Amino acid sequence: MHDPAHPSPQPDAPRAAERRLPELRLVSGVYGLVLASALAAALDSPDEQTSPGSDALWVLLTALAAAAAHGYAHVLSHRMSGEPGGMRAGLRAMFAEWPVVAAAAPTIVLLLFAVPDWWTEASAVEVALVVNTLILAGWGMWTARRAGRTWPASLRAGAADMLIGLVIIGANAVIK
Repeated sequence: MHDPAHPSPQPDAPRAAERRLPELRLVSGVYGLVLASALAAALDSPDEQTSPGSDALWVLLTALAAAAAHGYAHVLSHRMSGEPGGMRAGLRAMFAEWPVVAAAAPTIVLLLFAVPDWWTEASAVEVALVVNTLILAGWGMWTARRAGRTWPASLRAGAADMLIGLVIIGANAVIK
C-alpha cells in the first residue's frame, strides 16, 4: 500500500521528462543551426561556379543525415543498455531529431532565394550566417530568462551563445 506521507517517485517522472523535452529540442536546434551555418559557409567558395540550389540541397541532406545519425546513436545506446523497444523505439529516436532539420530551414530558404538570381549566393550565405547568429543569441537569452536569470545575466548568456555564430562568420572571412 502507498504511504501518503511518502510521495511516490512516479508522479515526478513525467514532469522531469516534460522539462527535458524542450531542452533536447533546443540542443538539437543549436546543433542544426551551427551545422547549417558551417556547411553553407564551406560550400560558398569564391573559386567555384555558384550553385545555391545545390548548396541548399547539401545543407538539407546533411541536416537529415546528422539527425538520422544522432537518432541512430540513440538506437545503439538503447541496444547496448539492453532496454526493450526495438525498431519502434529506434524510429521514435530518429524522428525526435527533427529540430536539427528544422533549424537548418532558414539557411536552406535563404540559399533558395539566390536560385532565381534575387541575390548572389555569397549574399545569401552572409545573411544566413547573421540570421543564424541572431537566432543563437535569442535562444541564449530566452533560455536564461526561462531559467529565472535576470535580464543582464540573460543578455550575457545570449552574447555567449552568439559567439558560436561569430566564430563561424570570422572563420568564413579568414578562410575565404
